[in-house]
Amino acid sequence: MIGKEVRLERIINRRSGRAVIVPMDHGVTVGPIAGLESMRDAVTNIVQGGADAIIMHKGMVRAGHRRSGRDVGLIIHLSGSTALSPDSNAKELVCSVEEAITLGADAVSIHCNIGAETESTMLRDLGSVAKDCQRWGMPLLAMMYCRGPKVKNEYDVKYVAHAARVAAELGADIVKCAYTGEPESFTKVVDGCPVPVVIAGGEKMETDRDILVMVDGALKAGACGVSIGRNVFQHADPKRILTVLNHMAHRRLALAQAVSMLDAGGKERKKK
Repeated sequence: MIGKEVRLERIINRRSGRAVIVPMDHGVTVGPIAGLESMRDAVTNIVQGGADAIIMHKGMVRAGHRRSGRDVGLIIHLSGSTALSPDSNAKELVCSVEEAITLGADAVSIHCNIGAETESTMLRDLGSVAKDCQRWGMPLLAMMYCRGPKVKNEYDVKYVAHAARVAAELGADIVKCAYTGEPESFTKVVDGCPVPVVIAGGEKMETDRDILVMVDGALKAGACGVSIGRNVFQHADPKRILTVLNHMAHRRLALAQAVSMLDAGGKERKKK
């Protein structure tokens, strides 16, 4: 297990026991959306903001590779589908653990939609990838979402807790899932999952305060950290919002102080 332990410390801060991850794998699903047109510029902003790790597809590793400044943990995403597909919930493997190793990955990730009509295929892939990760000492982050005919509300704690548990049962080292809306319910997700849980950022939020309230609630519930994409790389100042998220995760900055810190940074930005 030593290989996994070493690599996990490149994703989860060894001092705080938490992680601030920025997923940047959206190009396969929806194309070159705002904030990700230039991967090198996007990664530079994320690194300067202090993120612990980024998530990207194999073809973007060269485009976003660090050539100067602080390094960042690299998580290579192994599955994908496009929004143009007849069934965008059906994720297919597009990379292997061995391929990710050759690209310098510190971890790999895979996406599963629990409740989707192709759930069985995605679960099979999750189990297979977990086996390969065990063999190579590679940490596995499982992105677990609840989407399908039987799922009435993908943020309902009973669904989210089930999805998180599935990932842990099948060998994931970190689970990424939706936030259920309040700390009380999300505690049930964390308590039912024996591996670290990080929350997804979801769609672009209306206000910065909405982002901070969500993060504060998740951390209070016991989340290991965050995996937030659009609400970071599409922010007016990605470095500023990431700096605040880092303080919340690693320095236990309270919500009120986080809001003040973000507001102060915004005022300073306007002066310039």
